Formats: sequence, structure tokens, C-alpha cells
Amino acid sequence: MIPTSPRELKRLLKKYGIDVRELPEVRSVTLSADAYDILVRDPQVAILDLGQQKVIQIVCSSMEKVERKQLPQQAPAVSEEDVQFVVEQTGASREEVLRTLAEEGGDIARAIMKLQERRRSSYSQDRVHKPSDDGSAEESER
Repeated sequence: MIPTSPRELKRLLKKYGIDVRELPEVRSVTLSADAYDILVRDPQVAILDLGQQKVIQIVCSSMEKVERKQLPQQAPAVSEEDVQFVVEQTGASREEVLRTLAEEGGDIARAIMKLQERRRSSYSQDRVHKPSDDGSAEESER
């Protein structure tokens, strides 16, 4: 039998270790995706605490999908000193450094790590295992 009152439902859920907490002060909820937002006005929001997990329940009578306008991404401003520093640290070309800094949003440390990882992976791909005369494998350049 399904409980008919919210009080009975809370009691039943509590019996099974599920704590329910309502959030009456919430006025709106926004769910964000890459290209749009979903706006929920005057929702009923409850949090069901399942121990290590929580479930957020949103009940509404209407919602609105709001499309986002895509703004063109601009390359982050990076000083010439920063570019030269990354070139010195990684041995990469200036063009490769500029491209990697743009990919990493101007984050110098991440750009250095990415460029160093590329160098390591390209170096390890240039090495092959070649059997020697005694049957064991030895590394050699291609």
C-alpha cells in the first residue's frame, strides 16, 4: 500500500534509512548544458539522503529551455616572456607552444606538462625492441 500523506511517506522512508529534507526556500533551479539552460521556477525541491549518495528531487509545473549564444573563444593573452619560458623548458617550437597554451587556456604549467608528455610519448614510439644474437631483447633506435 502506497502512503497517502507526506508524513506517512517520510516515516516509511526513514524506516528504510532514507532521510528526506525539503528545501522550501528554493525559488528557481537552473540545469546547465553546453548549448542551453533549463530554468525551473517555483519548484518543490527535496533531498533524499541515501547514506553515501544523495538524490535531489525537483517537482515543477513548468520549465523553460533557454538557448545560449555561442561567443567566439579568444586566445588567452600570454606574454612573450611566458612563451619563451615554455620554449626553454620543453624544447618545443614557438608555434607548438602557442598552440598548446591556447588549448590549455593560457595555463603555463599545464602546457609544459602536455608538451613534455608529447615528447616522451614520441620518443618511446621511436624506440623498438630488437632481438639480439643471444635471444634476449634489446632496445634500439629505428
